[in-house]
Amino acid sequence: MTDYGHELIFGGFLTPAAADPARVVALAKLCEQVGLDLATFQDHPYQPNLLDTWTLMSYLAAATSRIRLAGNVLNLPLRQPVVLARSVASLDLLTGGRVELGLGAGAFWEAIEAAGGRRRTPGQAVDALDEAIRVVREVWATDRRGMVRVDGEHYRVVGAKRGPAPAHEVGIWVGAYKPRMLRLVGRAADGWLPSLAYLPKGPAELAELNALVDDGAEAAGRDPRSVRRLLNVSGRFTPSRSGFLVGPPEQWVEELAGLALDHGTSGFVLAADDPTAIQLFAQEVAPAVRELVAAERAEPGSRAEAVEEQREAVQAGGPTTLAVTATPDPGVRLTDHQLWDESTRPAAPPPPAGHVYTPHAQAVGAHLVDVHDHLRQELGQVRDLLEQVRRGVVSAGAARAVLNEMTMRQNNWTLGAYCAAYCTAVTQHHGLEDNMIFPHLRRSDPGLGPVLDRLAAEHVVIHDVVEGVDRALVDLIQNPGDFTELQKAVDVLTDTLRSHLSYEEQNMVEPLARYGFYAGQV
Repeated sequence: MTDYGHELIFGGFLTPAAADPARVVALAKLCEQVGLDLATFQDHPYQPNLLDTWTLMSYLAAATSRIRLAGNVLNLPLRQPVVLARSVASLDLLTGGRVELGLGAGAFWEAIEAAGGRRRTPGQAVDALDEAIRVVREVWATDRRGMVRVDGEHYRVVGAKRGPAPAHEVGIWVGAYKPRMLRLVGRAADGWLPSLAYLPKGPAELAELNALVDDGAEAAGRDPRSVRRLLNVSGRFTPSRSGFLVGPPEQWVEELAGLALDHGTSGFVLAADDPTAIQLFAQEVAPAVRELVAAERAEPGSRAEAVEEQREAVQAGGPTTLAVTATPDPGVRLTDHQLWDESTRPAAPPPPAGHVYTPHAQAVGAHLVDVHDHLRQELGQVRDLLEQVRRGVVSAGAARAVLNEMTMRQNNWTLGAYCAAYCTAVTQHHGLEDNMIFPHLRRSDPGLGPVLDRLAAEHVVIHDVVEGVDRALVDLIQNPGDFTELQKAVDVLTDTLRSHLSYEEQNMVEPLARYGFYAGQV
């Protein structure tokens, strides 16, 4: 068993498809919203069907506030090391320390050569990567005197100025598989970032490859524990177990915790563009893996006991009382502009007596409240924006720009607020609720039909109300100084949204906990 003791991090590995830029942006925002630590992107500058990874990362740096960003991995033959070092440091400074450097020696040499890069043999690629890492570290080393000088065979830097230094100690993570490259990782890099799908023997191969990284570190006088071990993983969430990382979330927890404790993997990066998989990975798998690993580190031998307890809890079910509380309607209205008759709202049928709610089911029900809390927070931001516009701190045009970035504006309300926090990327193109969640709930309990119809109708109204706020901002730009219509629009939004969110929670939290949002989830 090899546990290098690093804090666990979890991330997403997203496809930067040029055909639908909004989708990858929304998926990256989703990764942040659901609590992942890292969003990463493949880098193939010779592929015209992919967005340029560095440009995408720069855009996302401004569109996010917490999540770290990295190439997975950046194509060194088409990224000049001095420029790359300064680009990474600059973006790290601009984001307050949210950039890591994933680096690859190159592959697909014909495409690289066609795009202006140099074709290299495997040995030359290792040497070039070694030289590039030295160049990058020298550029960042602003505490040293003198110019940067690296007299390499592939990269010759003779007197470049140092700087800027990044905001934090950026990790250089290398994608590598062959012995010489793995020893280079141990000697010169901060992390090893392979893909599990590229290991012919699967997880069993990690031990011998880790040993090569350790050998390289020890030969250079480094502690092997100083090199973080990351892993790109892929799989499927399914109701039953049918292969490694193909099964329910609790299976993923066991297997990833095993990789952490047996092979020292401390960074798990999910290769998936599916919002549901990203959400499950972030909100159910990641916390439980952290818990299992922490328990084992605190008390060796406890992992098997914790896994068994987890299995028993799943088999035994859970409490018959749903611990999730719907947010009550405040009952206070700011306007008399009522867009629907609340007295005609249908109610969901009562749940069956004695139904057992597993921890997973409780989490599914609670997610709706979490999503709505996010929307309520945005509502507060809208009202605060109005006050800032009124005081002249923010222009109406700037307020429009903020509104356009909000989930409540981006979400297609005809598909439901439940999607808002995690499926913005697919609402307009795939209709996740219309095509999956609502039909699934209708099939599971036909008695929910009237409630679902009413929710869909109210979503259309809310969409128009949000658009009305935007129209009022446009009017204010054309007629500055008159805030009457804008105030009315924001007050109508406040009344409408608070009423709707409370109604949806009162009628949908329990069915979602009982049935999940797709077949086989709970």
